[in-house]
Amino acid sequence: MRATIWKKGIILGIGIIAVALFFLFDFDSYLTLTAIKNSQQFFQNLYLDHPFLVPGTYFIFYLCLVALNLPGAGVMTLVGGALFGFWTGTILVSFASTLGATLACMVTRYLFREPVQKRFGTLLIKINQGIAKEGSLYLFTLRLIPLFPFFVINLLMGLTNLSLFKFYWISQLGMLPGTMIYINAGRELGKLDSLSGILSPSLFIAFALLGLFPLMTKKVMEFARKKRNTDQHPFL
Repeated sequence: MRATIWKKGIILGIGIIAVALFFLFDFDSYLTLTAIKNSQQFFQNLYLDHPFLVPGTYFIFYLCLVALNLPGAGVMTLVGGALFGFWTGTILVSFASTLGATLACMVTRYLFREPVQKRFGTLLIKINQGIAKEGSLYLFTLRLIPLFPFFVINLLMGLTNLSLFKFYWISQLGMLPGTMIYINAGRELGKLDSLSGILSPSLFIAFALLGLFPLMTKKVMEFARKKRNTDQHPFL
């Protein structure tokens, strides 16, 4: 028991130190659209000189950024498109973001699920029952709709019983459309003035409808099945 507490304390301490260093050394100031645009030529030359080291470093940095729930993932995705092009950028970002999200979910589960379970056990039983029944569809919907911050989803899912494997592949699938849009926008990095214009209202609505479609389809099918059973057995 004591060893487990020590392990949790060490993991939590490393996370807190990493986040503190990120802000102490003002790394977030480098992850702005203006800063990236000003450094674009430098990084492109660096990539030409080190075609394997730069993508590898980018991948690890992006993964850590997401795993620690730090700001700047949107700008980093644009960088992926600007530096590596559409297909390479999409592959790097898709896997780095999903692995980082899964790591965040796993750490949250290891550190906090047990105390939360003790404090809100009754509530979590109902939530886990819903996750077991329709968790995959809910997660897919949440990943597709940009309204919900991804780091919040990572933390909340860490408190549930959803398997990490299922969390991983659903997240990768659900985040892929948004990733591809940002990567494509990154190819025109010099023309971008802000991140707000990348996801237009019509595109936002399209994502929402796409995310809700599987859930709505399932509900309609369940309703039709119940109605058919009622028609076949009207006195039951």
